[in-house]
Amino acid sequence: MIRISCKSEDCLATILPTTAEKTGGYCMPCRQEMNHQERQRYIKENRKDVDLYEGIDDPVEILKIMHTPTSHDPLIQYIPYGLSREQLYISLSEEDTDRMLVYGMSLLDFGDEDTSQDILLSLLCYKNKSLATSIQGLISHDLYYPGLLFKGASDEERDQLLNQVERDKESRNHLLVSLAWIGDEQVVKRFCEWRKSPPRWVEELHIRPEQYTYEAGWELTSIGNRRNLFHEYNYAIEKIEASDLSNEAIEPVILLTASSHTCLWCGGKLTTLLDLKVCHPSLHFLSMTGERFKLDTCVICSCYSVMFMDVDSNGESKWSTYNQKPDYLPVINIEDYDNQHLSASKLFRLSSQPRNSYHAAHWTLESTISQVGGHPTWIQDAEYPICPCCSKHMFFISQLDWGELVAYGEGIYYTFICSNCRITATSFQQS
Repeated sequence: MIRISCKSEDCLATILPTTAEKTGGYCMPCRQEMNHQERQRYIKENRKDVDLYEGIDDPVEILKIMHTPTSHDPLIQYIPYGLSREQLYISLSEEDTDRMLVYGMSLLDFGDEDTSQDILLSLLCYKNKSLATSIQGLISHDLYYPGLLFKGASDEERDQLLNQVERDKESRNHLLVSLAWIGDEQVVKRFCEWRKSPPRWVEELHIRPEQYTYEAGWELTSIGNRRNLFHEYNYAIEKIEASDLSNEAIEPVILLTASSHTCLWCGGKLTTLLDLKVCHPSLHFLSMTGERFKLDTCVICSCYSVMFMDVDSNGESKWSTYNQKPDYLPVINIEDYDNQHLSASKLFRLSSQPRNSYHAAHWTLESTISQVGGHPTWIQDAEYPICPCCSKHMFFISQLDWGELVAYGEGIYYTFICSNCRITATSFQQS
């Protein structure tokens, strides 16, 4: 059968005469690529910039537009607003937050549950806005997730959930998390009762009822009291503007520097995630003694298991004998890993002002996640490591969003401390 060469200069394919007649002498892959290039040229020549925010200065109306999805059209390029959604929420007045709350609840009434949740979470996390007036509306729509939304529930609403959790099998997991976020004296008492006398429905759960409290950042002590596992103070780790890069001011935190110690699992150098100058006024809330405190880890191996470090009286960190090599650890060639994360050291700093404790508590928000203090941003389930020395849960110190700090990075590194035993821990989660 006769075949002829494709007309493309660098193509070695041959085609049938009938194909050549249809494609102008080109093979199908070359013809398709030509059509694609022609389409891209057309889009480039005819694409229009569209500013959805033109002439609008009401921040609430701007946020409504931000929350409204746009249909994809290759001939339209939408001009982004000058502020991020996070920045815009932070700038809202009290009156504007009330308006956004009303709008968010109206979306719930119209069946747009996802956008409604997004707005309510943004108000709560970015502005510490009380959702007390809206919680009954959430209950009436059987919306119990995320549990963080129930943080400001009234006594009546709390009792309503305590009664419902006993009979509502379908919503029980979410109800328990919501109750944990309410976390008042009566909730603590009930979780304590469930720990002493497991309810009839405990077998339907994957974990014991009292373990749901970790999702809200606290635990039951051995005598039945509430013990918080995070600091209320929350300082963001923010990117330094180009105009401030030459500022020589002494920072309370130095990020991502090379440690002099070596990982005993992979043989690579450890990284000092944070070098905390704990004597600085911004970090007094950590209640640490001394001048400084280093949080070291192996950024490779801590992705596979919790990694512990011992910290001496001078704040220096070293490999802990409590570390147990995980069952699975891939063969690691150190030469395959660069140290680009170290170049981010001078590009970030601790914010001069604290923010809401729960600013980044929910990982789906488009927030600045890296922080010292505050409530963790759990991507998966809440996991507070147990101190290998005293067997108590360790206290959350900080988190670093690798996507913010490193090009093509992902996941979050979490750091914890047991102050009594002077042991730190690092863990990692990603979606």
